[in-house]
Amino acid sequence: MIQKSIKKLLDYGCNTGLIETTDRIYVSNLLLDLFRLNDYEEPVEETDSSDLEIILKELLDYAAEQGILEADSIGYRDLFDARIMNCLVPMPSQVIHKFHELYKESPQAATDYFYKFSQDTDYIRRYRIKKDLKWTTDSPYGKIDITINLSKPEKDPKAIAAAKTAKQTGYPKCLLCKENEGFAGSLTHPARLNHRIIPITINQSDWGFQYSPYVYYNEHCIVFNGEHTPMKINHAAFCKLFDFIKQFPHYFIGSNADLPIVGGSILSHDHFQGGHYQFAMASAPIEEHYTIPGYEDVETGIVHWPLSVIRIRHKDSDRLIQLADHILDTWRAYTDESACIYAETEGEPHNTITPIARKVGDTFELDLALRNNITTEEYPLGVYHPHQELHHIKKENIGLIEVMGLAVLPSRLKDEIEQLADAILNKKDLRADETLEKHADWIENILPKHETLTEKNIMEILQEEIGQVFVKVLEDAGVYKVTKEGREAFARFINTL
Repeated sequence: MIQKSIKKLLDYGCNTGLIETTDRIYVSNLLLDLFRLNDYEEPVEETDSSDLEIILKELLDYAAEQGILEADSIGYRDLFDARIMNCLVPMPSQVIHKFHELYKESPQAATDYFYKFSQDTDYIRRYRIKKDLKWTTDSPYGKIDITINLSKPEKDPKAIAAAKTAKQTGYPKCLLCKENEGFAGSLTHPARLNHRIIPITINQSDWGFQYSPYVYYNEHCIVFNGEHTPMKINHAAFCKLFDFIKQFPHYFIGSNADLPIVGGSILSHDHFQGGHYQFAMASAPIEEHYTIPGYEDVETGIVHWPLSVIRIRHKDSDRLIQLADHILDTWRAYTDESACIYAETEGEPHNTITPIARKVGDTFELDLALRNNITTEEYPLGVYHPHQELHHIKKENIGLIEVMGLAVLPSRLKDEIEQLADAILNKKDLRADETLEKHADWIENILPKHETLTEKNIMEILQEEIGQVFVKVLEDAGVYKVTKEGREAFARFINTL
């Protein structure tokens, strides 16, 4: 069986273009060494090499049975299957060369190749991504994307126990460092043996281009600084965004804010996220235009969006960078106590921006989402953060991806939705259930809106209501609310520019 499984993997490598026919003997010998085998005679019968998940399962099962794996758990399996795939993955220089050759044809040809490659190598695990739950919700701001992320494996007890005694190192310094390329990994750091990075130059500095292994949307890429340096929204960041867009005009690119609460999960390493996807925010129209003195040639307006977004448009990206600098500097120092906007308290800065750049036709666009991370006794996690009554659905920070209109909800919700559906249909007491109790108030509020609840419609209703909760999450994150008073306060800021 192991020889048949090896043949399947070799066929898979040839069919995907990871290896060529002339590589088969070399790669088969790498696999023999990995599986501690002394000989190999390739089976003559035809095999199905189309399903990588099945092939890897067969190989991992064999490794577990033979004691090659330290333990038969998802943590050790994930480390070992990266070693398996590494036998098929070309050297970085080969991948970079092919990317550059295709880039001469077009930027999209290059990214199409690299995106498929990153999936074929199992760095992006297609079979896990397809398990994610996805749907859309209608809102006053357009169709909002909702996802429940199931592609990150839950840590198993054996891995957790082993990690406690594992020696801690500072290499790589974080998940975004270039030293991850080819790293074998550990129970506390994912294996990246089958990971490849494309070096790029933006704003005259060395950066890396790769895809997210969890692809929350189409061609979800990460562009990261070659040095391990903290996130910073400034003039250079705006320059880098547009430098990237000029090299890859079919992609958008954005940055998380550079302050806790309103920033992303990794503030220690300067990076952007982009991709080939049209988010609801990008489709949202400008609801009111403004003219900024000195920038009369730049189209400027407030976007019809729950977060407070200023959109600026011009064919010359330098003009957008100049105005973005002006808006950022003004916002960093801006206080409006009547609107609960404080630039700083006790020396701690609160105002920053989440910027997103794109090119539409021959015109550059830059969306600037105004952010503020102030906390109070009433809102200890943040005034402009999901409020407590929404934490049963979303408690985590609202980063770049959510700002643009895509909810990345915790995996626990998959089971909780199923349990809620059963409890509602069978009229169970939610407050008596430790897991479902947090949803009780929400369910009591939404049930009167739905006259008929059946096995056929209950999941669709719950998904729709979860979507509406996320819309409220976005509204909570807006420093200026979509109300008469909120828009008047927003206008006060713009009039100071």
